Amino acid sequence: MPNPSTNGKGTAALTAFIAGMAVLLAASYSVKATDGAAFCSSCHAMNEAAWTHKQSVHKQFDCNECHTPAALGAKLPFKARTGLKDIVANMSKIPDLIHSSAEMKNVIQANCRRCHLGSTMSVAMDVKPYCTDCHRTVPHNRLTPIDKRKAADA
Repeated sequence: MPNPSTNGKGTAALTAFIAGMAVLLAASYSVKATDGAAFCSSCHAMNEAAWTHKQSVHKQFDCNECHTPAALGAKLPFKARTGLKDIVANMSKIPDLIHSSAEMKNVIQANCRRCHLGSTMSVAMDVKPYCTDCHRTVPHNRLTPIDKRKAADA
């Protein structure tokens, strides 16, 4: 005859395992669902960025492939921290545009270098601090005057 105390431990362990898997699946889905332009452009301040990204050579990439660290251990806390900051900013006032912080610029720079390492080997990377200082139209087309953009049509 099975020992009732052993049976209860097995049920508790199985329940904890299933609950843990459910949490991991929900977290994984949430991370992926909040990576792309559909989520990011749900805030008024990101409409222009989403529209210009859709016109760029990087349109096949999710926003957070450039705007968060590549390593998962660094990505999750960075994404949580910057996302919370953006939510608070959007709830307290409605910004017309969210500018990248120095920390965000460093993350974007690291991702530019990570993806384009082969093509930047012979480039003097010490001329300007960030790739986007010279490549302003990648991927958000900042050289086109706002009154000439068609973000409202997006």
